[in-house]
Amino acid sequence: MFNLKSKALAAGAVAVSLGLGAVTAKAQEFINVLTGGTSGVYYPLGVALSEIYGKGISGARTQVQATKASVENLNLLQQGKGEIAFALGDSVKLAAEGNTEAGFPGRLDKLRGIAGIYPNYIQIVASQESGIKTLADLKGKSLSVGAPASGTELNARAIFAAAGMKYEDLGKVEYLPFAESVELIKNRQLDATLQSAGLGVASIRDLATSLKINVVAVPAAEVAKIGSPYVSVIIPANTYDGQAEDVQTAAVGNFLVTHDGISDETAYQMTRLLFENLPALTAAHAAAKAIDPAKALEGMPVPLHPGAERYYKEKGLLK
Repeated sequence: MFNLKSKALAAGAVAVSLGLGAVTAKAQEFINVLTGGTSGVYYPLGVALSEIYGKGISGARTQVQATKASVENLNLLQQGKGEIAFALGDSVKLAAEGNTEAGFPGRLDKLRGIAGIYPNYIQIVASQESGIKTLADLKGKSLSVGAPASGTELNARAIFAAAGMKYEDLGKVEYLPFAESVELIKNRQLDATLQSAGLGVASIRDLATSLKINVVAVPAAEVAKIGSPYVSVIIPANTYDGQAEDVQTAAVGNFLVTHDGISDETAYQMTRLLFENLPALTAAHAAAKAIDPAKALEGMPVPLHPGAERYYKEKGLLK
């Protein structure tokens, strides 16, 4: 039943056609915003972004597409099947390098950067009754690591490698989207889920209100073994119901990416409107509070789009 509902949501997620605006762009501009699953952070931010672009770019028609997130998004951009996409920094780096094991057919040489936005926190959450409190406790247990070759799953592989673990150490590995993972934990069919998302992601909030959870730490020493673009961060106490203490974990920056077939003017407007409408994005999801134009170029894994470059130069953020 849940799967059917989930598929219906995803189908309905190829959503929201929005029109008219105030700034000049070429007539009949079409902007497809590539996001992620409907229960993650990319999707609500993508809906907000599509509304901003629909109102702010004259003649633009915008659409939001729910996807399997980073890896699929980047492949779609390379094929010209989207105009702007959300993606994790390590996925973007691997795409530019053409890492086939990560799910890329070769070097994705058409990708161009718009902005670094907010960090994804690697959030490993287990039901309290599973007894999982540490990474080592996952051995012999069941864990969902996200959709196959998704940005989340690439993060899971990196964390496991740093901890000296393999998927084979687990009792069972599931490759499921966030919401489906949570449903299985609620139904006692899964012990834990690894989700790479902004803090306060809806799926984990939902889980924490349904049963008692443990948020599993990723120690700073393990994060240091992975290195850039991973950094050690804290999930603050009370981010989720029942999480009484700060929890150490890893984070990876998220980026908005486009491709070289997008006009300089459109890329400029997409960049400008992003930063001029941060309150609307924050209203869509609290993760957007971390979006800062002064930090938007940090760790950019691909060349900037010339249109985005123009915006940063105008603002004195790039020479």
